[in-house]
Amino acid sequence: MGLFTKKPIHSLINDSSDGEKGLKRTLTAGNLIALGIGAIIGAGLFVRTAAAAANNAGPSVTIAFVVAGIGCAFAGLCYAEFASMIPIAGSAYTYSYATMGELVAWIIGWDLVLEYAVGAATVGIAWSEYLNKLLAIFHMRIPYQWSHSPFEVCQLHDSSALFPDEFGMHGIMNMPALFIIFMLTMLLIRGTKESAFVNGIIVISKVAIVIIFIILGWGYMNPANHVPYIPPASTFVDSYGVGHNYGGIWGILGAAGVVFFAFIGFDAVSTAAQEAKNPKKDMPIGILGSLVICTILYILFAHVLTGVASVNDFRTAGKEGSVVFAIQKYMTGYNWLANLVTVAILFGFSSVILVMLMGQSRVFYSMSRDGLVPKTFSNLHPKYQTPYHSNWIFLVLVGGFAAFVPGDIVGDMTSIGTLFAFILVCAGVWILRVTNPEIPRSFKVPFVPVVSILGIIVCAAMIAGLGWTNWARLGGWLVIGLFIYFGYSRKHSKLK
Repeated sequence: MGLFTKKPIHSLINDSSDGEKGLKRTLTAGNLIALGIGAIIGAGLFVRTAAAAANNAGPSVTIAFVVAGIGCAFAGLCYAEFASMIPIAGSAYTYSYATMGELVAWIIGWDLVLEYAVGAATVGIAWSEYLNKLLAIFHMRIPYQWSHSPFEVCQLHDSSALFPDEFGMHGIMNMPALFIIFMLTMLLIRGTKESAFVNGIIVISKVAIVIIFIILGWGYMNPANHVPYIPPASTFVDSYGVGHNYGGIWGILGAAGVVFFAFIGFDAVSTAAQEAKNPKKDMPIGILGSLVICTILYILFAHVLTGVASVNDFRTAGKEGSVVFAIQKYMTGYNWLANLVTVAILFGFSSVILVMLMGQSRVFYSMSRDGLVPKTFSNLHPKYQTPYHSNWIFLVLVGGFAAFVPGDIVGDMTSIGTLFAFILVCAGVWILRVTNPEIPRSFKVPFVPVVSILGIIVCAAMIAGLGWTNWARLGGWLVIGLFIYFGYSRKHSKLK
């Protein structure tokens, strides 16, 4: 059998109905929407928005959100059709296996490590930043060297007045990021239903905070911060010496690629398809519902944030904890809101990490059942029926990234991995319409192949805007994955 052998659709559908031996079906449409919002509203909104404004687009980051939202809409429609037709854990990996063959499925499964595992590390790093903002309320702080990676050096604007001697200090290890990833891994091992309940409470609180900031911050916007709305094209070099396209069309596309990190929640919903009570009905509702709600909130939030604080703020003192910084400096009398936002963001980031860790373990659960990765990834806990070995392994991987790699680098790696996955999903729907038109679809993407082609074009444009450094990281990551495939996966594939 060749490298592009496809997994039979009937086999996937049989797997999805095998409830006795697999994952428990406990999630409703409401759980899935909350799961999506839980992943979407988080580091992308509260951290990556300011980073995209500072490095790429300035106030036109709002246009970048529109571009990213359009790309997500096309990809989201394709995900919804796949998830309603093949309601099984594995997300884009499973869909690619059925449409483009084993090698492509392996590539996308390996790529999803960037999307979920590295994404969880990014949010863990952001959680660490906001934890220090919370501790500052009580005049405490975790020392710089124990809350930053070895590749970061404390600049003058990073250090609080409590620790003036930290200027010039190198980071050693990000302990708070490692801690939160450990705690949420323990919760995931306990069970999906329990995790979904905790996530639902968190989602309500952080959506409320986002709406409050939009309403109150609207009156504190400085029109000068939005001029020019689209800065002229130039190059901005960040503190790591990496050049970014700033302003103009390439700046907007680059910003769209950066903030695309914020939209990966809706496809994380599809990884839980095998745990949905009524997947054919609930999956499209969960995916598209969470996407629409969050896109609207994102555009409004970005407009207010870039109006309250300037681009220069986000490049200097407001680089870490950007939302709290903007409130404390420019919104007089609303320190209580800054404190509330800090607490809500910490809870919100926790729910994002929870969903990403869950998505990653479910992708490797499917890959393990296919023989492409060792059997330990699909071993279920005897009591909780969760893939606990997989959770432990990814605790080590994600924790390592969070503890020792800067947030900007892992954030951009996540975005490019996500975009690549979306391109393959858009292509997969088109291919399956041609090769297997007879399969029942409770949800069908309208205007195929037009929607598929537009999704591929928009996502490819955002990849182009991310720049050559991110292309190189993706290329290096895929080379490592191919070594593993030809060294292990191809020999152990159950399909062969």
